[in-house]
Amino acid sequence: MKKDKLAVQLYTVRDFLKTREDVVASLKKIKEIGFDAVQMTTCMVSMPEAELASMLSDAGLLCCATQEPGKMIVEEPGKVAARLLALGCKHTAYPYPHCPLESESDYVELAKNLNSAGRVLAEAGLLLSYHNHALEFERFGKRSGLEIIYDETDPACVQGEIDTYWVQHGGCDPVAWCKKLSGRLPLIHLKEFGILNGQISILEIGSGNLDWRKIISAASEAGTEWFIIEQDICRIDPFESLRMSFEYLLNEL
Repeated sequence: MKKDKLAVQLYTVRDFLKTREDVVASLKKIKEIGFDAVQMTTCMVSMPEAELASMLSDAGLLCCATQEPGKMIVEEPGKVAARLLALGCKHTAYPYPHCPLESESDYVELAKNLNSAGRVLAEAGLLLSYHNHALEFERFGKRSGLEIIYDETDPACVQGEIDTYWVQHGGCDPVAWCKKLSGRLPLIHLKEFGILNGQISILEIGSGNLDWRKIISAASEAGTEWFIIEQDICRIDPFESLRMSFEYLLNEL
């Protein structure tokens, strides 16, 4: 695993991003762990893009991608494009459905809207990707919701940000999904799937049951640009969790 391909989804440390001072301190800690890039989260103090870009520069970190509110991506893609350009960032991801997804037609409609938004971003030289959870693996006839989204969108407009934990939680294989999205997977969320005290849990990478060597290999072959560590819930200090995941990926793979 190459260090310059690893990044942190700042959602992992969202409880430490409540003020501007928090953000500065957290970015410093992330850089000290060894990371060179981060993905921005919507769960942090709001500030002008120029100020945020300055904080990142001062910390020696690159903004490799963002996640923006789903409703804003669909309804105000021009605003999203302007934010990305101000941050010097090429990628954003649709983080979670902003509308009900209860039928095949719901997924087809979302795909249509994502395609339109992605076209606006593509015209600005930017890329929109879709971040999955487990709910998209509900099946409607022969296709899952996630298959509908990718089938009904243009790869030039909508790419993928597969989340390894949620693929596994949804009953599917992260390796197979990396291969399925070959050439369409610029981003991947590295998230461990394991068992803790008898319960399915999100753990530090290397502490669970996913086959990371196969996942990293498949994603690399698929053309993934950024391998982004995210841990929704941490059993210990989130920065220490990130350190454990970072060191496992660098030293064991």
